[in-house]
Amino acid sequence: MACTMFAAIDVGSYEVNLKIYELSTRKGIRVVNQVKHRMELGKDTYAIGRIGTEMVDELCRVFLDFQRIMKEFGVEDYRACATSAVRESKNHIVLLDRIYLKTGIRLEVLNNAEQRFLGYKSIASNSERFQEIIEKGTAIVDVGGGSIQLSLFDKDNLVTTQNIRLGTLRLRERLADVVTERTVRYAGAIEELLNNEMRTYRKFYLKDRNIRYMLLVGSYIQYINKYIHKDKEVNQITREEFITFYDEFIQKGTLAMAARMGISMENSTLLLPTMVIYRRLLEETGAENVVILGMDLGDGLAFDYAERKKILKPRHNFENDITESARNIAKRYHTNRNHTQVIERLALSIYDKMKQIHGLGRRERLLLEIAALLHDCGKYINMSQTAQCSYNIIMATEIIGLSHVEQEIVANTVRFNSGDVLPFEELAGSSLLERSEYMTIIKLAAILRLANGLDRSHKQKIKEVKLNIKDNHTMQILVNSEEDLTLEQAMLPEKTDLFEEVFSIRPVLKAKKPS
Repeated sequence: MACTMFAAIDVGSYEVNLKIYELSTRKGIRVVNQVKHRMELGKDTYAIGRIGTEMVDELCRVFLDFQRIMKEFGVEDYRACATSAVRESKNHIVLLDRIYLKTGIRLEVLNNAEQRFLGYKSIASNSERFQEIIEKGTAIVDVGGGSIQLSLFDKDNLVTTQNIRLGTLRLRERLADVVTERTVRYAGAIEELLNNEMRTYRKFYLKDRNIRYMLLVGSYIQYINKYIHKDKEVNQITREEFITFYDEFIQKGTLAMAARMGISMENSTLLLPTMVIYRRLLEETGAENVVILGMDLGDGLAFDYAERKKILKPRHNFENDITESARNIAKRYHTNRNHTQVIERLALSIYDKMKQIHGLGRRERLLLEIAALLHDCGKYINMSQTAQCSYNIIMATEIIGLSHVEQEIVANTVRFNSGDVLPFEELAGSSLLERSEYMTIIKLAAILRLANGLDRSHKQKIKEVKLNIKDNHTMQILVNSEEDLTLEQAMLPEKTDLFEEVFSIRPVLKAKKPS
């Protein structure tokens, strides 16, 4: 199979990065060129909340250079993405329009869950040891300019992922008035800012977890590894090696150590915040080893593209990580596990049987599965307003791998599971949803309502169903059960009105006791 030339543009907090890849089924992913441009977009955003005109003009000039380079390498497709520096800027919509009009490049703003999921994909797809490491208790730590992302794995499952808005550039800007020449004092101030967030994270998420490995993703860990191991081919630092290095760093100071490590003066200002973050995370997690992976967002974009175009087949089940994350959110809000599992199974069975009728795809099936897992989480807050509370929880919770629109689809599917269905015009007034996405919500909500009606007693009387669609107007739901299904048969019509309206099919429950 011929190679595909793909380019990834990563607009970060303190640099803009272009990577050009050669993608092929036989050779996998190969980087053929990389260009970095130092540019502290986050400095404006984190200090004044918006990106200035001069900075936007400079970004446009960089993009025009990137266009020329992509053309020289015969790039067939690209994806340009921005992260927190643009995402948190109050004028980012104007910024995106100016960039497109001046350069023709469409810059996509990733939400945090999308950004971290792509970074995590780059790790999982490129590291042969990844599967082995996450079996033993692992924290993946992505230290960026705007925030820190902490993802915990245990026994091959993603347990939780949380974002702490104290990245290296944000820390530097918040402590701009501290005398940076006094390294010990500056490090102490940074540590005090981190401590409260770390205490909260430990209390809610670490608890008694045994973390053996810390996989670090960030700009400076490669320099640290090179300094410690003197150019040896080693991709792991022990806890003791890092602590020894940190003590030397604090003693000699940032400027002297930056020179020894081969880091330019313009980049050195972010070095101390990075060191303090790494050390505090080692202390909190208790990890024995730091694993260094030289991956970045561009690698995740390349792998995601190759996966979608079926150039490469992933070794790791990424969709399972999304559902496991949703299961852990459900557990956090004490949902009825047995009920939720049955609703999940019934909803997906109905969905699969109706492929030709609902016209939705695999991704929408995943969104229905997440909605089924989280449909009752709002009871934790208010049992009489479950639907609205569930919607609020889902919209306020980071679900790794979902875009903002997908998160809205899940949240509204859950809201309409028992609440009134809002017309499109009313819903669109407070969201970014298109009509097609609204129809996805209505279809998923109709299926979820029907599945819920089959376990109205919450006693899991019906665990499996067979569906028989007759003359395109009636769907027989055939079940074998030893239980009395009087309640389910009597109450099911309350849950089928939306289903019948959307699909023009009337569900009918046919129960018989096994012989």
